[in-house]
Amino acid sequence: MLPIQQGMKRWVFILWLIFIATLCMSQDPQFSRFYSNALYMAPSFAGSTGQNRFALNYRNQWPSVDRGYETYTASFDHYFSKLNSGTGILFMHDVAGSGNLSTTNLSLLYTYDFRIKNTIHVRPGMSFSYTQRSIDFEKLVWRDQMSPGGNSPTTGEVVSYEKTGDLDFAVSGLIYGECFWIGSTIDHLLHPNQSLYEEEYSDDNKALLPTKVQVFGGMRIVIKETLLRPTPTVLQLAFLYKNQAEYNQLDLGFYWNYEPLVLGVWYRGIPIIKDNSINDAVVFLVGFKTRRYNIGYSYDFTTSKLITSSGGAHEISLSFTFSKPNKRKRIKKMVPCPDV
Repeated sequence: MLPIQQGMKRWVFILWLIFIATLCMSQDPQFSRFYSNALYMAPSFAGSTGQNRFALNYRNQWPSVDRGYETYTASFDHYFSKLNSGTGILFMHDVAGSGNLSTTNLSLLYTYDFRIKNTIHVRPGMSFSYTQRSIDFEKLVWRDQMSPGGNSPTTGEVVSYEKTGDLDFAVSGLIYGECFWIGSTIDHLLHPNQSLYEEEYSDDNKALLPTKVQVFGGMRIVIKETLLRPTPTVLQLAFLYKNQAEYNQLDLGFYWNYEPLVLGVWYRGIPIIKDNSINDAVVFLVGFKTRRYNIGYSYDFTTSKLITSSGGAHEISLSFTFSKPNKRKRIKKMVPCPDV
């Protein structure tokens, strides 16, 4: 009976993933190093480098679980200095479970930068998205298929759609100066539908993606260069608070940058609340930052009850910033937030 019990555990986990995704309030994929994936966090960061930027991000969450969560993003953004405007495009793909439950988003972003004082700017932004959900139904095994004699090839479960799509919209705002930034994002204002079944637009549908509210900010401290230390040391303190449906999350941490080396430590959780599901992980970061390239790796060390079974999370990021070939002058970055 031992092989059957092991198989049962595997498929119970898969069914749990499907249940969460199709019957409960869906939640967004997340990145521990959210500033390396700034367009995913807020459309106000489009064009925030003052140049062209191309970025890739990959996250493998719960690698010890058979087909946990894998998330990929690719983005490009550009700043139009004559129009004080930034634009961008963001692609995101997330896949979970042996049934390849996937979410794919394609977003177009726009922001406008205007100055309210000599050194203080405001950047309102917005994004339009198309989101698509899909699943490989044939790879799922349901309860009525399992028996001591082996799995049956047929099931009585209602077959879902292979793919469904919907539109979404988000707005954001960002205030920044030479050494600080603070902003907020309100996402999923159109509540895109996540259901894969025919009754997806009925009044009883529970698969509408709830609105997500984010508040983020931080400050940049520069220790100037000296004769013994010709390269300045930069310390950046930052936070991100998120609320979606009944879920709350707070990320606190810092980056230490002595070019080209970047080190960082983050804590995900709300310390004053002892709920184990809220106090989730400690994140460690190492990266290399140059004028054009940023490369980073981080690991989430789980501190919740999943510490012995999840395997934490691995995250890799790469970005390349460049300007027009005829521009020889080095452009100063606009928003002083981290980018590794």
